[in-house]
Amino acid sequence: MILVFGKTGQVATELQALLPDAMFLGRDEADLSNPALCAQKIALLKPGAVINAAAYTAVDKAETDEETVALVNGAAPTEMAKACAALDIPFVHISTDYVFDGSGETPFTPDHPTAPLGAYGRTKLLGENGIRAAGGTCAILRTSWVFSSHGNNFVKTMLRLGAERDKLTIVADQIGGPTPARAIAQACVEIANRLKTEPNTAGTYHFSGAPDVSWADFARAIFAEAGITCAVEDIPSSAYPTPAQRPGNSRMDCRSLKTAYGLGRPDWRAAVRTTINEVNESHE
Repeated sequence: MILVFGKTGQVATELQALLPDAMFLGRDEADLSNPALCAQKIALLKPGAVINAAAYTAVDKAETDEETVALVNGAAPTEMAKACAALDIPFVHISTDYVFDGSGETPFTPDHPTAPLGAYGRTKLLGENGIRAAGGTCAILRTSWVFSSHGNNFVKTMLRLGAERDKLTIVADQIGGPTPARAIAQACVEIANRLKTEPNTAGTYHFSGAPDVSWADFARAIFAEAGITCAVEDIPSSAYPTPAQRPGNSRMDCRSLKTAYGLGRPDWRAAVRTTINEVNESHE
């Protein structure tokens, strides 16, 4: 049995469709601001593997509540990893491109020096370091720009705003790989299962959609696919200030995941089409 922390997030929702026999713990059953409780759940349930699909992801709010965010993104996954190490079971954890400083134009490799720009990135890095220090069989999967037909994400926001307005100004100097939540869920399951028989494939990996694109061009692709006539005007990040600084370069080098697990970068364009269809169906 696979135990999943998270129930309502984008990846957790997709995992529920993939793993009907898994156990999912939402915030009411395992609040990540109580790390010891998360470890107790693992020790009590003794699952075959654990996937952590829960996190504090409100990037801007994190800037004013870093202590709480550090519990959820740092201490909780660390305690999960320790509990998994004690039982000798695989642990798969989802992390983020925000652990890097977003400089340059070269895709970041998993072993590139980390230098987070804000609280969210710092706390996710805290979790990564704690997981590695736990010494168990674990895989950290860094991803970026997650989207699906569930929850809040850029694709759904663009579909809503594009239908309401004639023109939108979108940041054009941040580049990254939009990643379908469904593909992340599939990757997590594949990794968890492989770690059981091939613990030597443990490590830190990158997984993002292809091709890399700016937020502005991503918006244009969404509108084109949805048949929305809203115009997109490119703006620099400086014209859209936010409490948390966003990385300019979110490109990720995903080759090591392909080598270890045979998992290539998913084409986000096909996933956008699927997402739009699912959103439309949910409104019917």
